[in-house]
Amino acid sequence: MSEKRSIFEEVGSDTKTVAAVVGAISRNDGGDRNLTCIWLRCLIGLIVAMITVGGLTRLTDSGLSITEWDPVMGAIPPLSTLAWNAAFDSYKVTAEYTSQNLSMTLAEFKIIFWWEWAHRQLGRFIGLFWFFGFTILFLLGKLPKTRRWSLFIVGPFIGIQGFIGWLMVNSGLDGIRVDVASYWLMAHLGAAFALLGYIFWYLQIIERSDADLLQSRRLREHKLLRMSTILMYFVALQILLGALVAGIDAGRNYTDWPLMAGGFVPPDIFDLTPWWRNFFENDGLVQFIHRLSAYCLFIYAVLVGLKVRSSAHKRTRSAFSLVWLLIIFQLILGIITVMNSSPWNLAIFHQFSAILLWLAVIRGRFLAGFPIVASVRSSS
Repeated sequence: MSEKRSIFEEVGSDTKTVAAVVGAISRNDGGDRNLTCIWLRCLIGLIVAMITVGGLTRLTDSGLSITEWDPVMGAIPPLSTLAWNAAFDSYKVTAEYTSQNLSMTLAEFKIIFWWEWAHRQLGRFIGLFWFFGFTILFLLGKLPKTRRWSLFIVGPFIGIQGFIGWLMVNSGLDGIRVDVASYWLMAHLGAAFALLGYIFWYLQIIERSDADLLQSRRLREHKLLRMSTILMYFVALQILLGALVAGIDAGRNYTDWPLMAGGFVPPDIFDLTPWWRNFFENDGLVQFIHRLSAYCLFIYAVLVGLKVRSSAHKRTRSAFSLVWLLIIFQLILGIITVMNSSPWNLAIFHQFSAILLWLAVIRGRFLAGFPIVASVRSSS
């Protein structure tokens, strides 16, 4: 005999219901975000070190000390007196040696050799660190599924960066140039900053769950995002112009400020032929453009700062406050560096602060597009 059912029992109550799983979007993504974030943070630290060592290599005129590019066997330094003499003899045929280093001894050559060798080894290590990190995380299923392709691109990007570095060095081995071509130095440094920014952008994405990103995207501040995008490209342009200044040692001339050789515009800014060479090789014009761009960047940063004040998100306002402070600091440091004829310690500090500014601008732009939603109990 079947059991009697209560007249108050709801129809269909014997059907099991499945509760919605909170965070299902993030759970379906797979992977281990913590391990991936640690890997990306290490890559960022290595690239920051790489840019800094590269700057010191340039400031010590060490870039042309190794005249061959051997991705595998080049990792082995000279191990005997005969090998050291052979490496020194290869350097002696460069215009840099014949023009300004004729009195250099083997001991002095070893100093610049080790700078360039360390720079190249760090580049090799970064490539291997990416390869083994990506491979292990992929095989273990720890990479977020939706970001695997984006993180794979980092590897070829590192390889391209190394190739650009060799093209830069090779431009100074033609027997004519005393240093590497400034436009290749600009390309090499620009690619390094682009790689750094790319990894940092995806680190911020992976640090947040997909559900969180979807929610915060609805609160996107579109005008601030557009303005911060322009600011990011503006900072990138300033960094590239700084590479041109470093490439021809333009920062060691025209040490007066705010004028240049007594005038707003330096003399003889188009004395090279053809005319377009002046934008890459005329120290007066290159430094003038770098200064003018810095002033324009400062003015635009003020406009962005005024817009940020109306932001409803505290984290976003704080991020752009840091950007504003770094721009002021970088501008003052640049003036001090030029007025002291760009000594190596101030010059490398100026480059390092540019790295901090670049990361801060990318952070601010990210938060303009994906603001952090504040808790109801906390202030916005």
